[in-house]
Amino acid sequence: MLKKFAAALLLMSLWPCAVYAEEFNFVEQAAQGGVAIFVILALSILFLAVTLERLMHFRTKSIAPEGLIERVKPLWAAHDFVRLQQLLEKEDSTLARVITYMVTHRQQGFAIVGSGAGDMASIELRRHQQKAYALAIVATVAPIVGLLGTVLGMIDAFHVIAYADGMGNPALLAGGISKALVNTAGGLSVALPALGMHHFFKNRMVFLGLSLEQKINALIHEWFLPAPAPAQNLHLVAHAH
Repeated sequence: MLKKFAAALLLMSLWPCAVYAEEFNFVEQAAQGGVAIFVILALSILFLAVTLERLMHFRTKSIAPEGLIERVKPLWAAHDFVRLQQLLEKEDSTLARVITYMVTHRQQGFAIVGSGAGDMASIELRRHQQKAYALAIVATVAPIVGLLGTVLGMIDAFHVIAYADGMGNPALLAGGISKALVNTAGGLSVALPALGMHHFFKNRMVFLGLSLEQKINALIHEWFLPAPAPAQNLHLVAHAH
């Protein structure tokens, strides 16, 4: 009963195989797939959990929300740093935390603030990247586990044939190989979407990182870079000859 329940959960995540459910009872075959199926099931649950968590928390709103720059500039220009910090405390984003750092260290120079803000943004982006790293693990491990399950299943199938009536019953061998190959199908069905989502989040990180970098650099240059000194007027003196 437990095997059938686990196989049913696996089928929900292995959508490419579900197309053939009417012609091929994948749940029944997967329930007899062995230990590898349970490992692939665990990997599929990890894949779904990480994907949903990243889709919810790794968004523009969490990194560099639109409109925040426009709200903080007037307060900075008015030197109303109390209200500015109160506004930033209500924002849960990387950009808000970096701006809070700028406000706290507003007495420092351009080089110190620029270096600190860049380090803070880089650390937060790497933390987001690390949270999605589990997808790369699933994409790597799942097909290997499926292949191992297939090899073990085929060994078992040939072992059964060896102690049966030789090759007198080909259906016995075919059924064993079919059950074994379910492991490979399951592993690949989990690995492919995991690999796709891994690259999707890598691309999103680059996109959001560039947006964050542009906004931080614009603020630092506007708030901390010394204004260029006005050019001195050159007076031409006419010499009388």
